[in-house]
Amino acid sequence: MNSQSKNESLLVRQAAATPRGVGVMAPFFVDRAENAELWDIQGQRYLDFAGGIAVLNTGHRHPQVVAAVQAQLARFTHTCYQVIPYESYVALAEKLNTLTPGSHAKKTAFFSTGAEAVENAIKIARAATGRSGVIAFGGAFHGRSLYAVGLTGKVAPYKTAFGPMPAEIFHVPFPSDEASFKQAREAVARLFKYDIEPSRIAALIFEPVQGEGGFHVMLEEAMQWVRTLCTEHGIVMVADEVQSGFGRTGRLFAMAHHHERGITADLLISAKSMAAGLNLSAVTGHAKLMDAPAPGGLGGTYAGNPLAIAAAHAVIDIMQNEQLPTRGQLLGDQLQAHLRALQPRVPAIAQVRGLGAMVAAEFRHPDGTPNAAFTKAVQAYALSHGLILLTCGMDANVLRFLFPLTIAHAHFQEALGILEAALLNAVTVAA
Repeated sequence: MNSQSKNESLLVRQAAATPRGVGVMAPFFVDRAENAELWDIQGQRYLDFAGGIAVLNTGHRHPQVVAAVQAQLARFTHTCYQVIPYESYVALAEKLNTLTPGSHAKKTAFFSTGAEAVENAIKIARAATGRSGVIAFGGAFHGRSLYAVGLTGKVAPYKTAFGPMPAEIFHVPFPSDEASFKQAREAVARLFKYDIEPSRIAALIFEPVQGEGGFHVMLEEAMQWVRTLCTEHGIVMVADEVQSGFGRTGRLFAMAHHHERGITADLLISAKSMAAGLNLSAVTGHAKLMDAPAPGGLGGTYAGNPLAIAAAHAVIDIMQNEQLPTRGQLLGDQLQAHLRALQPRVPAIAQVRGLGAMVAAEFRHPDGTPNAAFTKAVQAYALSHGLILLTCGMDANVLRFLFPLTIAHAHFQEALGILEAALLNAVTVAA
């Protein structure tokens, strides 16, 4: 078999062995990776600005993460924490209780995936309040399990053919600007008038910066409104930081930006980059809320896996020692400036937005309608020239940039060059 046929052969096997519902972007298969670089099975090199969908803020195979996992691997790999506990779980919970925004007494429970943590956060809120309703936002992404996908504010492809959705989930517009903030307030007022009284709402769940929805940042005034609304009606305020957490927004957690202004969520969900690619998620929150479920009500066979726990300890050390949130802010500022400088030559760039290193570019036609074709063209050109990018947004017209915060300066500049060429090429093709 010649080298050129390796990826093609595997694509044939993939189509025969795996279902079409598991959508795959890249037409090649990875062989190895290091920090922001990735090589496929044919030796082709790529710069990774996808990060396994925001999972690799510390890069591929950071030496400290590898060493921590290897050390744990030599001791034990699994006992199920609920059967035989281990100190590292407790120590990591102590760290998150300290590092998450807010000085109140907190507790943390660990799970395996973001969706699992989301569903357990709702269980905790329901147990604590004795209520059942949940408010979420349009454009939100909270996971693919059935209740989490019910919370997700996008039908295709996440909800298509999977109904009926769970009951008593209510979506309102996400308040990212003054117009949508007004719509959100009006929608909540209608909700309480037409559908459910606020005394039956257990939780309001939101992403401080929407991920799949297009990297929209919640307006500061809207965050205060959410806090006030939840406090007034006894609703548990749940911040989903699965994608925005662990250094991506210029702080360890995006909610730290709001805590500086006196706003703190009741429960905070983290996952993805917390364990640098190993399966780990967490719910951290007010101790009294976290203690609401009875013993046995929370957990999971693989929840808080010791290998993933070890990786998370290393990630926290790396974040602090290498000052990655600060570096992410600097890199994000550079990327936004580069994209804005290109806007006169690339008029399809309708908006550049984000927080810290959580940056996106949105593309539209001259008449203001979403331009998904232009977005795809940029992504395809970049991929063919060695830069991996992801799209997002309700209309698939947004590029998001999820480079490792540890990326070498030379590789970051190389990626910006490929991105610029991809944008200018798309302009030429569109013309």
